[in-house]
Amino acid sequence: MTDPTPPPGSPTAPIAIAGDASSATAHLTAPVVLLDDAFLGRLGEVCADVRLDPGERAEASRDWWPLAMVWATEGQVGQVAGAVVRPTSTTEVSGVLRLCNEARVPVTPAAGRSSVVGGTVPVHGGVVLDLTALSGIGEVDATSGIVEVAAGTFGDAFEAELQASHGLTVGHWPQSMSLSTVGGWLACRGAGQLSNRYGKIEDIVVGLEVVLADGTVVQTGGQPRQAVGPDLTQLFVGAEGTLGVITRAWLQAWPAPTRTARSAWGFPSFADALHAMRRLTRRGANPAVLRLYDGIESQRNFGVEQTVNVLLAFDEGDPTVVDAGMAVVAEECAGADRLDDALVEQWLGHRNDVAALEALISKGYVVDTMEISAPWAALDQIYDDGLAAIGAVPGTLAVSAHQSHSYLTGGCLYFTFAAQVEPDQREAYYVAAWDAGTRAVLAGGGSLSHHHGVGLNRARFVGEALGEGLDVLAQLKAALDPHGICNPGKLGLPDPFGAVRWPPA
Repeated sequence: MTDPTPPPGSPTAPIAIAGDASSATAHLTAPVVLLDDAFLGRLGEVCADVRLDPGERAEASRDWWPLAMVWATEGQVGQVAGAVVRPTSTTEVSGVLRLCNEARVPVTPAAGRSSVVGGTVPVHGGVVLDLTALSGIGEVDATSGIVEVAAGTFGDAFEAELQASHGLTVGHWPQSMSLSTVGGWLACRGAGQLSNRYGKIEDIVVGLEVVLADGTVVQTGGQPRQAVGPDLTQLFVGAEGTLGVITRAWLQAWPAPTRTARSAWGFPSFADALHAMRRLTRRGANPAVLRLYDGIESQRNFGVEQTVNVLLAFDEGDPTVVDAGMAVVAEECAGADRLDDALVEQWLGHRNDVAALEALISKGYVVDTMEISAPWAALDQIYDDGLAAIGAVPGTLAVSAHQSHSYLTGGCLYFTFAAQVEPDQREAYYVAAWDAGTRAVLAGGGSLSHHHGVGLNRARFVGEALGEGLDVLAQLKAALDPHGICNPGKLGLPDPFGAVRWPPA
């Protein structure tokens, strides 16, 4: 790989830990694997950068999970890792995993730590594998549109360098763009805000370099399409570090866009707007952004009357393609009110702002989002049932939804809820809201997650979501990671280190 460009970045802390990070205590109740001096000495031999400072270990042991942000206001993190290692090469990653596998020490991969479901919480302590020093763009095949990038590269730096130096874009732009890394996108099967045009990350990835639990380095994919058994690349995409550690990726890239277009529309009902989105998508129009906000969110975000459901359309790319797609949008939205295009600019200007989350939690509120996907035929009812279920949980102040990604067969529905309860009831409320909302969605035929992943928060629902498929996943886990060292406690998989007793009984 060439010299890293851009240089390694650093994670952004979600909220200050009350008191001092070095004195943070563990909130979770689970068996902890302690690291002795002999192991730490061997760890220093395979990776030059080993961090043992209590404050660094506490900070590296948390992510942007909103419930864990509540814990931080009480001076707690989920669990504190025994050591943080920061490898600078795949060779060092391999050495760390091989050592931990031999010693039966759990390893939690982390980089930007932008997970909002507790995906990088080291529930059994052990080692946090900080991948942010694996950073930068490698070989760029502009002819084929394939770019090699290290897993610890932060999204904003990656896209800026790719456009400035190579005139290309990958088009993956999550709200967490400056907080997240390429490896994190892949680990949770993420989606960017422009996914209608460029696809989710599983559509964008061409190949991977992955280090398995025993230190073996494998490379998957690399071809536009191939029929050489199952797609091993997709085996690791969305596995959340439970099957191995992604160290490099090859992603497809497009020429940087030369044209943009936008429009905004107001519909009398959420259902009417959903049907318009379905029609235009099935006609083959794929504007990069097609976002629908219900009346509550439309009023909150755009200042319109709560009877208006705002639909935003934005596209970028080849002028002919963009113009054709936006013409279809206009035809299918013809029965709605045309709103000021400035609403799209307003959204673009604030689309990556995450400051409100910390502000609300700091004031004692409980706030979170729940994104799911469902077929078009089920979305109307799931919208109604999800709002009703979460809204019925005592303490809920507001619940609303928007539709953020559309496909030929369905789309992503994104619920947002806020509550105010007594401080000692915040966790109980949080669990109750997730239980109610998730089970309403699953009962209606929706998915467990569209792009945030499972982590620790959704682990209790995986059996309901996958059925017998969870046994298949567990068998894969046992084959690739027989000692269960890779990110234990996640994805609802068997945990050889002991049960994580969360949520509280």
